[in-house]
Amino acid sequence: MWALSFAIFASLKWMTWWTAHDQVPASVGRSLAYLLAWPGMDADTFLDARVQPDRPRFKEWLWATTKTALGVVLLWLIARQIPVQQSLLRGWIGLFGLVLLLHFGSFHLVSLFWRTNGISAAPIMSSPILSKTLSEFWGKRWNLGFRQLAHEFIFKPLQRRTGASVAGLLVFVASGLIHDLVMSVPARGGYGLPTGYFIVQGLGVMFERSSPARRMGLQTGLPARIFTLLVTAAPAFWLFHPPFVHRVIIPFMHAIQAL
Repeated sequence: MWALSFAIFASLKWMTWWTAHDQVPASVGRSLAYLLAWPGMDADTFLDARVQPDRPRFKEWLWATTKTALGVVLLWLIARQIPVQQSLLRGWIGLFGLVLLLHFGSFHLVSLFWRTNGISAAPIMSSPILSKTLSEFWGKRWNLGFRQLAHEFIFKPLQRRTGASVAGLLVFVASGLIHDLVMSVPARGGYGLPTGYFIVQGLGVMFERSSPARRMGLQTGLPARIFTLLVTAAPAFWLFHPPFVHRVIIPFMHAIQAL
């Protein structure tokens, strides 16, 4: 899993840098920092020395540190308290801890470091729990690194040929295939479930923008938040399917002495 993840990440990272470096003048040091020390895909803003970010406040440092610490607690303390017989629950808790530790915590701390040093590097997770709609969740708050990448290299080229709705759905299909590659293939099972999960998300976004959804009140207020929660959380078992948890996450937790 890690080998596939790093290989895909490195390839996409290089592609974003290569696309941006001719248009945005950047020093060798800043280019290396982007390629080796920043998980985001926002090459244009990171490389451009003319873009000056707002300096982060102490409370943001505190919040990022708290999320990192909570990830450590879930991964190395809470998960091992779950009985061995409930291995799936153990794995899910460890997985959530890992996501908190990396995507929400450590990556946020890296963002704070670069912004403190005058480099524009927005957090890749932008408080997704505050999403008011499903479109906002996937388009403005969850994993903005992939969102930027997908928008530039998948959505924009396809939009000219297929229209925005179909292009948006195909972005979700591409995301599902990538997740299947890095999750189902190493797990040797659960094939197609991550892709199915992201197809549901794409169809959910399309429905949310439709006239029936507008009449049902699914674009604003509490109904929209409930719809967002149901669509993202209810099929999550497809994304983090049992073969992945049992054959990848549990062995990984043993390898890092979390179990």
